[in-house]
Amino acid sequence: MNRHGIILRPWRREDAQALALIANNRKVAQNLRDYFPSPYTVMDAMQWIETQKDQKPVTHFAIVFDGIIVGNIGCTPKEDIYRKSIEIGYFIGEPFWGKGIATESVKVLVEYIALHFDVVRLYAEVFEHNKESMRVLQKNGFYLEGIRQRSVIKNNALMSDYVWVKLL
Repeated sequence: MNRHGIILRPWRREDAQALALIANNRKVAQNLRDYFPSPYTVMDAMQWIETQKDQKPVTHFAIVFDGIIVGNIGCTPKEDIYRKSIEIGYFIGEPFWGKGIATESVKVLVEYIALHFDVVRLYAEVFEHNKESMRVLQKNGFYLEGIRQRSVIKNNALMSDYVWVKLL
């Protein structure tokens, strides 16, 4: 999937070094859930890429910009009574922030989801301090559905979680 010089493609084993390079950053990790390792090693990258190899359809993609891996984007289909919903998530390596890469990548992912999944609701959960990510979602037609007050703890700080939604 390609748009404005941004390519979303499945992760490959040989991407582990590049993934570790952008993911091993406290500023990136502070916006992600605790199961995302910090520090982030090449071994962490290799193990995660291995978990993605058999996904059908593909649910997580390397974000490639100008031939360089700059981030990750993906979706998690929900189950049971939530089976018409998908959660999306993404991160961009710090050297590539502010270039519109996340905005375009989310746009491509939304198109992919609409083609490959039978869902009606996309959502993303964003920590209260991550205004840049909220803006990315807003630019892609997501709306703020609600704020879960003091619902998450990250780095020993209790904070709110913003739920952004797009209906297909």
